[in-house]
Amino acid sequence: MATKLHLTGKDLRRIGYPEGKVISIALAVMQQNFKHTKQQEAIDLLQKVLENPEDYIHNATLSKIAAELVEKPANAGKPYVEIPLNEERKEYTVFGADHIEAGAINQMEVAMRLPITAAGALMPDAHQGYGLPIGGVLAAENAVIPFGVGVDIGCRMCLSIYDLPAQLVHSDVSRLKNILQRETLFGAGQEFSKPMDDEVLARKAFQEIPLLRSLHHKAVRQIGTSGSGNHFAEFGIVEITASNQDDDDFKVPPGTYLALLSHSGSRGLGASIADHFTKLAMHKTPLPREAKHLAWLSLDSEEGQQYWLSMNLAGDYASACHHQIHRKVARALGENPLKMVENHHNFAWKEMHEGRELIVHRKGATPAGKGVLGVIPGSMTQPGFIVQGKGEATALDSASHGAGRRMSRTAAKNSITHSQMNAALKEQGITLIGGGLDEAPMAYKDINQVMSFQQNLVDVLGTFQPQIVRMDS
Repeated sequence: MATKLHLTGKDLRRIGYPEGKVISIALAVMQQNFKHTKQQEAIDLLQKVLENPEDYIHNATLSKIAAELVEKPANAGKPYVEIPLNEERKEYTVFGADHIEAGAINQMEVAMRLPITAAGALMPDAHQGYGLPIGGVLAAENAVIPFGVGVDIGCRMCLSIYDLPAQLVHSDVSRLKNILQRETLFGAGQEFSKPMDDEVLARKAFQEIPLLRSLHHKAVRQIGTSGSGNHFAEFGIVEITASNQDDDDFKVPPGTYLALLSHSGSRGLGASIADHFTKLAMHKTPLPREAKHLAWLSLDSEEGQQYWLSMNLAGDYASACHHQIHRKVARALGENPLKMVENHHNFAWKEMHEGRELIVHRKGATPAGKGVLGVIPGSMTQPGFIVQGKGEATALDSASHGAGRRMSRTAAKNSITHSQMNAALKEQGITLIGGGLDEAPMAYKDINQVMSFQQNLVDVLGTFQPQIVRMDS
């Protein structure tokens, strides 16, 4: 005879369910509909509902649990009072304004009217996003905007330069392809069957914050993997010139080198954090329709502090994912890198500007404080740039995070053919593993033009030319 399910409130709290009505609802639903389900299977199912309640809102048996999780009862019974925007916007600088779409400008105009806004800037790769445009930099007073950070928290560039001949990308293509296919894994929900351990997974925040506690198992399984869309890992050629050798932080002799460049973020962990806290912010600070995705959390509030800790953990997790990839590739090559250059985007920092501490959001923008190293990629066929920030105040110590999209993903899929994309790759001698039409080179702006608009923001120390590109299939 099958053993009956015996769940308790303690079981639910242990996997991250909040105190309150949702626990009693969940226990009743599970007892009524899943009473002969194995204990672990029931807990796994409840974790899935907790992480993505919207997916279950129309489920015949689980909708009551999902509805309670989506509701955010913190504001239940309180009157809805919309917070008005300022009549006048704060001034901000736009770099490469003539080449930025109107939608991105309009979003920035709205962001500069938030009551918490102190300063802002728009980078030359900017295009329309949700809330803050991609390429938007926004400094706020003692508040953080989850959608000002973005969904893929801590999305990141990481470049390893190896003391190996650059011509390996031409003479040893098969081996390098095999290394990328064996040591990387791409796509939404993808997991390694035997993930590597990492010290970031033992962080106290995973136990102290209920949401993170519920996401720990996902973080463990996805460590070292990469997302879909524009995420990649690619071998290419780095070129360093003699004129770059007067810098103490970047001592790589002049010449050409084999290099690995990766772009990815915090995977399902970051996406779940962004989803949870964005909804919470929208509930706590309701804004006019055009600004609703710019809802913020005060850093004086418990929710704001929880988001800040969760965001920083997600950023460190994104870094750990890259480091695992680069360690495995270095082991496969039998060569440790001469130099590693890396930087976040989709993040918020506490920084001093004009004598006061501000929360600087860089949604698709690269930190470019004076002397700060970073990487600005191009596209599958265009070069990337190793840069050092100049600390330009009007840019809030920022630069672009790439070339920027010239057309949306949908537009690219509808207007670019596979033959056109393959011809462009062949012309540049690029080997592509995976990749879709939405990431075709012609969907992106001219990186050289974008770089010309930010000569006052960064110095160029070297270039990276992609040759063997791995993306989601």
